[in-house]
Amino acid sequence: MSAFARIATASGPRFARAEGDGWLVLRDAPWSSLEETGERVEAPTLLAPVTPSKIICVGRNYVAHARELGHEVPKEPLLFFKPPSAVIGPSDAILLPPESERVDHEAELGVVIGARCRDVPREQAPSVIFGYTCVNDVTARDLQKRDGQWARAKGFDTFCPVGPRIVTKLDPQRLRVRCRVDGVTRQDGETRDMLFPVAELVAYISRVFTLEPGDLIATGTPEGVGKLDAGGTVVVEIDEIGALSNPVRAR
Repeated sequence: MSAFARIATASGPRFARAEGDGWLVLRDAPWSSLEETGERVEAPTLLAPVTPSKIICVGRNYVAHARELGHEVPKEPLLFFKPPSAVIGPSDAILLPPESERVDHEAELGVVIGARCRDVPREQAPSVIFGYTCVNDVTARDLQKRDGQWARAKGFDTFCPVGPRIVTKLDPQRLRVRCRVDGVTRQDGETRDMLFPVAELVAYISRVFTLEPGDLIATGTPEGVGKLDAGGTVVVEIDEIGALSNPVRAR
């Protein structure tokens, strides 16, 4: 298991590999090359660990979450997009838009693709996955219900916090996903309860879209989603990956 992050340096954002208490700067994205520059950085500012060409999200992938919103359980993965412009990193603020009166958190396991791929068989899915990260699929719930289509509700700037790092060689179906708002636990689920596990999602999605290195799949959220208010702090935490913390502010 190795951990990677995207960090702020004097020469701009760079990818780095965790080494003890510090980070070793890489020459390229870690799915392209693990060659190091020789520079070591201690306690850097962590940025969003991906800059994806696309973010493919999976709706209602936990039965209890589908039911808490009064929806039927899907018979096949329910897909939607978030735009790359929605991505923010650790400690960046989630901005509540004036168009919405109800913005919710959704804690999710993120899958980072490591190789360009299409039509991936389920059993080969691990070979195209680089690693895993935390995602908060922030959602304007009232707009989601009003619009029918989810693009606006899911796509506002700052509505896709990602981080704090990418961890490789995990079993994605043996992780605990939690969300806390101002220290109070709201979501506490297990990835083993996914309706469609990660390998099946990669196979299904890659039959529709060509996946590129650095693309992000958000795998759905367990039950317990709830409202975010300006002035609060939301934390998404996943075993072995870490905690993604973001303040919440009015735009």
